[in-house]
Amino acid sequence: MKEKKDLNIVFMGTPEFAVTILEKLIKESYSIKAVVTAPDRPAGRGRKLQGSAVKECALQHNLPVLQPTQLKGQEFIQELTSFQADLFIVVAFRMLPKVVWEIPTMGTFNLHGSLLPQYRGAAPINWAVINGETETGVTTFFIDEKIDTGQTLLSDKLSIGENETAGELHDRMMVLGAQTVVNTVELIRLGNAQPQPQPDRDLKSAPKISKQDCLLDLRKPVKAIHNFIRGMSPYPTAWIKLTHKESGEIKTLKLFRSEVVDEQNHGELALLNENKKLILKTKSGALNLIEVQLEGKKRLNATSFLAGFPLDEWQIVD
Repeated sequence: MKEKKDLNIVFMGTPEFAVTILEKLIKESYSIKAVVTAPDRPAGRGRKLQGSAVKECALQHNLPVLQPTQLKGQEFIQELTSFQADLFIVVAFRMLPKVVWEIPTMGTFNLHGSLLPQYRGAAPINWAVINGETETGVTTFFIDEKIDTGQTLLSDKLSIGENETAGELHDRMMVLGAQTVVNTVELIRLGNAQPQPQPDRDLKSAPKISKQDCLLDLRKPVKAIHNFIRGMSPYPTAWIKLTHKESGEIKTLKLFRSEVVDEQNHGELALLNENKKLILKTKSGALNLIEVQLEGKKRLNATSFLAGFPLDEWQIVD
């Protein structure tokens, strides 16, 4: 059994989600020997190179940062091996080749944003909300040759509110995930880990979501529409098309937050101002649209949107 300070860890991650976990490990006094993250990328209007959220966190704590473009590159492998890590921890990073994840003596484990084996894939948080799940969670597992299929170590559950967005769930999951990672490290450090194989039956997938997937299908039941809106919020965001009744101009309207008003048949599609509320009526019910963003404009609450948009001049493109 190693003491905390003697357990050498290399952390791999890129977005803000991973920062919370890295900071938790640092706070718990684990020995982080290096951080591996994505190369700097152009960002903002000036397209200046910008480091990842994980890189910024690592630099603040004076940790060595590796930013490989090729994970199988000989120079990267040699540098990674030189840290003599006992354990690699992966959170929201790229798929690792075997030559990388087999380096540490105690293995390489990943934190995934679902209760595996359900929702393997790139967007587990979004798909759990889109599918109307009332419960999800996080799982740690040892990495193997396939994506998200390795033997599981720990899992912790989270309930999902009926109006909760993917973004809100993401933020709660970061906090839970940080503790789950620490608990997993302790199991491994103390020699108490009992990896369990994942069953491969009745699986729900979580594939990557593209912008083309975000157009709202208004023919679906109103609860499914509501779940889609919150499952895509704040990113990549569900949207509908509006057309001007006279000119034929088309604009997109992004939908960030909604609530189900009723589940009765309202006939034709309509977008209405009812007592300063933006109401979307469909054949299966009605939604109160709480936050929206018109193409080329800022994100607004519905009241502010209605105050500056001539709604009666536009209609929904089915």
